[in-house]
Amino acid sequence: MLNRSQTLPKHILAALRKEAPRCIHLHNNEPCTTIASYNIHKCVGTDGRFDPARTAEVISEIDADVIALQEADERLGDRQGLLNLDALKRETDLVPVHFPANGRSHGWHGNLILARRGAVEEVRPVRLPGLEPRGALIVDLELKGVSLRIIAAHLGLFRRSRSLQTTALLDATNTVLRPTILLGDFNEWRVKTRSSLLTLLPHFGPVHAVLPSFPSRFPLLALDRILARPQQLISSIEVHQTPLARVASDHLPVKARLNLEGLRPANMEPQFAEPVMGQPQPVEADGVLNTVT
Repeated sequence: MLNRSQTLPKHILAALRKEAPRCIHLHNNEPCTTIASYNIHKCVGTDGRFDPARTAEVISEIDADVIALQEADERLGDRQGLLNLDALKRETDLVPVHFPANGRSHGWHGNLILARRGAVEEVRPVRLPGLEPRGALIVDLELKGVSLRIIAAHLGLFRRSRSLQTTALLDATNTVLRPTILLGDFNEWRVKTRSSLLTLLPHFGPVHAVLPSFPSRFPLLALDRILARPQQLISSIEVHQTPLARVASDHLPVKARLNLEGLRPANMEPQFAEPVMGQPQPVEADGVLNTVT
């Protein structure tokens, strides 16, 4: 009979022993920007209570310059958005980088990206393959003088679907050679040979920087991830584990510190602007017309 140490991955064993780290420092570079990912579970907490204001309070706690949210809309029907975005802007200065054409939803298949500063160049919603309806948002923006691509995704529950989806996301990044952040709820707890995230190697990393984020009350599984190309862009990764975050959703937020200094052109001062600016730009993806302002 196998004992527990022979059957469970090391990161799960560490979590069971309460030895799992909350923060991983990857480089000594001085960070200048924070990016985060948070599955808000449709604003329903582990206490079963629907409370968008509580969710917004956790988002405020995270204090990120850019944050990707998953499950920001109702799952069925007209997919109504669940957050008070005007109130969130007043509290955090975070605003959406993408406005769905239907005028009711917040995101694309529940994916919503909020940014505090930056100039949006293009937003492209992408339908992901698989058995479930899944999608990703690809956002090109200039942030603190650096052109970045941010891809926010919520991957499927089935391993075969996740493998197809990571391949699709990798293909989407090859068209533009710019620094890229890939983040979201990847629903992948494996970290070795059977992980669907290995498709992303060697392009994205750190794939093996594992921080348990689910379930929020007793995190065991590293379902929520932040990866970069080049991976040296990430200085550190941290789980946001506060009393409020542990009850507001079944996932804990994760956040990464980014060092953009080495990517900024020499002698260029960062220019700050609201993420939503300029004239509307229609962006069409998979037959869906979306507007970026």
